[in-house]
This record gives sequence, structure tokens and C-alpha cells, in this order.
Amino acid sequence: MKVNLFDFELPDERIALRPAEPRDAARLLLVRPGEGLSDGVVRDLPALLRPEDALVFNDTKVIPAQLRGLRRRGQAVAQVDATLHMRVAPDRWKAFLRPGKRVAAGDRISFGHGGNACLAGSLDATVIEKGEAGEALLAFDITGPVLDEALHTVGHIPLPPYIASKRPDDERDRTDYQTIYAREEGAVAAPTAGLHFTPALFGELDARGVERHFVTLHVGAGTFLPVKAEDTADHRMHAEIGHVSAETADALNAVRARGGRVVCVGTTSLRLLESAAGEDGRLSAWSGATDIFITPGYRFRAVDGLMTNFHLPRSTLFMLVSALSGLETMREAYRHAINTGYRFYSYGDASLLWRAEGGLQDQ
Repeated sequence: MKVNLFDFELPDERIALRPAEPRDAARLLLVRPGEGLSDGVVRDLPALLRPEDALVFNDTKVIPAQLRGLRRRGQAVAQVDATLHMRVAPDRWKAFLRPGKRVAAGDRISFGHGGNACLAGSLDATVIEKGEAGEALLAFDITGPVLDEALHTVGHIPLPPYIASKRPDDERDRTDYQTIYAREEGAVAAPTAGLHFTPALFGELDARGVERHFVTLHVGAGTFLPVKAEDTADHRMHAEIGHVSAETADALNAVRARGGRVVCVGTTSLRLLESAAGEDGRLSAWSGATDIFITPGYRFRAVDGLMTNFHLPRSTLFMLVSALSGLETMREAYRHAINTGYRFYSYGDASLLWRAEGGLQDQ
């Protein structure tokens, strides 16, 4: 499909720079393909679900994966920023470097200079190899938990570019850009639909009888990369590491077997479940890297609904929601959201989308 089919105009003032307070006070747009749109707020969610339904959350935890460093090559020094996006060994990370042209394989980079990450006052790494679009493999001089501690000391929360270009990260972001249920460290971007949940909302969902299950997908910085291809067939997704336990797979299979609906909180949990599902829709325990790319025409196997924020024009995530609820439905939904003042992107408002085929029964 042509990527320009997923383009739309978004006024700059619609981009949220801070989350709603409290979190569950954010607006929620209900999208029922063929039935229209309804406005509400996130705390309405329990009333929009049935007791036999299940919500699936991504429990990944964001790490301070944005690093600022100096590349030294003889007497020449250049500033280089790195965004870690996938750990491949206890001491090695894949990263996007900026500007990538300043770095070559074999270069040494000192991150966090002036900090206290280690005795030398910096966190040092060697560029093992260079890839496309500024991607590189970094080998750090320290490893395992010691490296993790150093990253927490010198790293910054990797705010999305559309926020970082307007303000620097601060201490508040270390809480705001983390779900209340985050526990598995490894993400460099938050599963942002989950940012809307509060203990009080969890309590209301429990009282409603809605099940709650967790999977883990470590969101990579590739989620922020624009689609530069003109056709979706030419776009390459960056892989992300995920895990679905046998217990969770069995529980979700039981939900659907008794007529309940599986509703993912965030595109990350949806992509992971679809990666773990067989052709018959049954889920199995699954672990590994997924680069699944969902566009209109995709046949969903394991998911009936999705709660998600509002996404960028021409993005893989807008393509995904268009696959779920229909391209024309989502164009109409986004026009409505823009015209009525919904807030977009990571700190913005949310939508609850039902699948275009099935999963559309009355509440």
C-alpha cells in the first residue's frame, strides 16, 4: 500500500507535552466500526467492557537509554548522542547514533562525561560495527548489573522526538513516562496506552470482573523512526524482544473460548500476541524477537480490541490501527479527534478500538 494513504495534517498544538492529571482523566474516544464514535474519559473503561473480557498489558520498564557522549579519535573530538534500543549481551547494546556519520567501527565513545558512572567519570564503549540509518553495535567496558547501574546514573529518559524537540527531559518524566505496573527492565520507549492506568482504575476493573494479564515486549527506539519508503512493502521493521508465558497464553485462550474478548492495552502487547498466535488463533508460550508489521489486509488471530493513544501521520502504528478498525474508520476518528481537541502521542489521550470484523457486539 502507498504510505501517503496514512498521511494527515496534525496541528502542532495537539501534541501533548505532559500527561493528564490524574492519569485516568485523559479523554477516551470509543471507535466502533460501522457504528460511529463516542467521546468519554479513560475512567469510563470498566463500563465499556464485559465481565468475561480480558485486558492485556505490557509490563516492560523504561530504562534511561538516551546517552550523550564524546567520540575521541586521536586528537579529534566530536559530540555523539546514542539511543539504546536492543540489548544483545550483558555488555552490548544496539543503538542509534546521532550524528551517525561522525562514528566508525573501532571508535571509542565516552558517555556521561562529568558524571560519576564509574571511576573515570564516564561510561565508555567501543563501536563494534556500523549499520544503516545510524545504527551501531556498542560494547561497553562494564557489564551486567554494573552497566545497568551506570545507565541509571548517566542516562536520560528517551522522550519521543516530538516531545524532546520542545523541552528537555526532567525528573518528573522518570515517573510520568513509566506505567504503574512496569517491572521488566529493558524498554527504551514506554507502552504509552498503559500510562493512563491508576490503582483506582484497576480496582474498578477488578470489581467489573475484567481479567488482567501481562506480557513483556521491550519497546525499541525503532518505534520512533519515520516510514521513509513510499510503499509499505518496502519498509523494514526493527525487531523487539518479547515474552508470553504459557500461563498467560492458556488464560487468554480460555477467555476467548468462553466468549470473552481479548483487548490489548497498547500496540506493543497486540503485536506480541499476534506474533504468539497460531493460524487457528490459539496462543502458545512464546519468546524471542518479533518484527511483525501489521497493515490493512492483515487477518487478526488473537485480538478483538485495542486501547491505544493517537499516533503520528504515516507511522507504522497508524497503519496498525487502520488494519484493526478500517482505514476510512480511522481517518474519520482522527479527524474527529483533531477537530474536538484530543491530545496526541505519548502523553496524549486514548482511544478504544474494536476490530472491524467481529468483536462489535453491544456492551
